Amino acid sequence: MVNARTYPLWRELAMSEDLPKEALKAALPALLARTSAKRLRGRLLVHADEKTLAALAAAGTVTAADVPTILRHRRAWAGLVSALARHPEQVQAAIALLPLLSSHEVEQVVRFWDPDHFTRTETDAPAPPVPQELFDAVLEACLTPLAALLLHPEPEEGWEAVSDFSKDWSLDLTGHSGRWEMLARCPERWAELAAHPTLGPAVQHLLLDQAETQALEDARLRAAGADPDSEEPPADSAPALSEELLLACLPALCLPELAELPNPQVTARRTLHHIANRVHNNPRLKTLAADQLHAAADALVTHGRLLNPPEKQDGNYDFDGRVLRLAEDLALLSANPDHLAGACAQLARLEQSAVVSPAPSRTLIRVLDNADPDHDRPVRLLERHNEHRRVQTLTVLAANPYTPRAAVTGVLDGLHPAELAWIIERSGGPDWLLDAAAAVPADEDEDDGVLRLVSDDELDQHPDPAAVLQSWLDSPATGDSLSRSEIYRAVVQSRHHTLQHLLQIPADDVLSRSEPEIAAKILLDRCGRNADRWAALAAAMTSEYDEEKISFGELLDSLDPAPADAQTTKSSAT
Repeated sequence: MVNARTYPLWRELAMSEDLPKEALKAALPALLARTSAKRLRGRLLVHADEKTLAALAAAGTVTAADVPTILRHRRAWAGLVSALARHPEQVQAAIALLPLLSSHEVEQVVRFWDPDHFTRTETDAPAPPVPQELFDAVLEACLTPLAALLLHPEPEEGWEAVSDFSKDWSLDLTGHSGRWEMLARCPERWAELAAHPTLGPAVQHLLLDQAETQALEDARLRAAGADPDSEEPPADSAPALSEELLLACLPALCLPELAELPNPQVTARRTLHHIANRVHNNPRLKTLAADQLHAAADALVTHGRLLNPPEKQDGNYDFDGRVLRLAEDLALLSANPDHLAGACAQLARLEQSAVVSPAPSRTLIRVLDNADPDHDRPVRLLERHNEHRRVQTLTVLAANPYTPRAAVTGVLDGLHPAELAWIIERSGGPDWLLDAAAAVPADEDEDDGVLRLVSDDELDQHPDPAAVLQSWLDSPATGDSLSRSEIYRAVVQSRHHTLQHLLQIPADDVLSRSEPEIAAKILLDRCGRNADRWAALAAAMTSEYDEEKISFGELLDSLDPAPADAQTTKSSAT
């Protein structure tokens, strides 16, 4: 009902709806301050955006009593919770809104507590501190979902439909950065929180995964502030976790919550790698929890059958990486000679490295070659494509005192000559490994194992340049994804190539990764004035020819329709 006292405000409100938005926004504080009637305030609040509502709540013009009206038109957001909590009598009302926020927004209540942080001047009053009750409530709200997940780490609905590749996760303990962001704000409470009856396991996991990494990053930033040219943290930077706190976190170290997860061949491998990362972050754990780490590694290898001979599937591009990670993790965590020997055996079954020296060109690689005479040496070429990882991992296994030496030396006979040279020159491994690598006999006719792609000027001096190009295409190096592109490029760009060379190269490399005029001339000669061939070429170019990895020769063959007699035979059979 409109009475004499409220009529002026009703009149202003009716007029305000015809005002421009900016004018209405400017008038809202004055209009809201003049009435406590819910209906009138509701008519006004519906016109305000989130930023305006948060500012009005921080000023006390919008109060907790207005929240039900606001929530009828929009969902809760972090800025509103922070603004309401600026007033002591509304802290509990603000805390009651936390369950309405999405998981990634809860921490923002504290992070954006001072929205004017970047614009505040020295003359402005500082923002009030975050109320302890609100801080504690936000901290608990951030940690509780992780604590609940650790109690029941069940796969989500629809898990069975996810591909095996995507299942390689076990449990995302580091997800939702707000968990760690909140915990990082109260290091003085870590010991207390690690011992908390319900939140303790979540806190222990976060400290093991994040504390030292964050401390290292903070040290780098401080060093960069003191010396902008420095990229290294101070050598005397103190660890984030004391020995007492590390010991308090040991119950979570080996992720016992993940022991019964489904798909153990994947989850056990991922869990082992997670534990290894924790030991890398906190090297003191290798001594403080040696027995615990050894037992966990044994259990995971057995439960996940991680040392069963793996089979490489087509399209499994991470196969070598998984074998290398497993071997590295066992070298760090295991004391079981049989398991360590099994890791050596898996390394031995990996495909041999393909070491290619590119043909001379005007590219940067030759500029570097002039400045660095060793750039073209086998060891450096091996490292250029990161193909030294296998022998690098073998060296780490050799450094584990529990690894049988015979298992390590048994791998040496199958290594590429450049890999043996890397062990001797670059590994820094134990003396017995260097001696064993140097003692591996080399075939009399064996060179340094490098496929050297020479220039056309050098090919001019060869009696049969075409045969040299064919030897490049026949080389085992063409089976390596990183090396074969260099080989194909060198053959296509050589003036000595023939059509027979090009027919063997993947169509994608001829059509889209080389000089276009080479392919264009061949296609013109092939299709000529034949409209059917041009139509077939257009159809082929829109298909997945690059993903099917068909050769250029197969592409050209596909441009011709089946012979007429073959089509007749097929029709008769039908």
